Amino acid sequence: MKNSDPHAVMIAHDRWANAKMYQACKALSNEQFHQKFEMGCGSLHDNLVHNLGAMRGWTDVLNAAEQRPRLEGLDLDVDGVIKLQDEVTGDFEAAAMQGSFDDVLTPERNGQVYRFTRGGILAHVMTHSMHHRAQCLNMLRQLGVEELPMSSVMEWMLMSDQV
Repeated sequence: MKNSDPHAVMIAHDRWANAKMYQACKALSNEQFHQKFEMGCGSLHDNLVHNLGAMRGWTDVLNAAEQRPRLEGLDLDVDGVIKLQDEVTGDFEAAAMQGSFDDVLTPERNGQVYRFTRGGILAHVMTHSMHHRAQCLNMLRQLGVEELPMSSVMEWMLMSDQV
């Protein structure tokens, strides 16, 4: 797949980097996947589910829909996270692409109204995901994983047929 538009690059890279992270997590025991660390959301599981919960929450903002319940309370194995990823990412991409990146959205939370552009939400969600994947890389390192998954946009471009 050839991507040159920044939004397509961000979404395709996010899917790829998450898939690499999930593959690395498949080699862990359930205890390691849920092991607590003093960073991020506390565990690989919690970081990955939090990322998907945030993406789903921002999808609701993009769709001007009522906020669905948070995902953070779910207890999933890696395959469950992968299944959820496919659904959540597809919904987010469709919502992000349903209008102009200049569209101004005005969600309300706890009585406060906010103003965000569709493009700003896309950039936030993708960089938020990258931030938590970096924490996951550190967790994997602390668990003794020697071959850490690739995760950068540069690595994605080098490993993909981009041009």
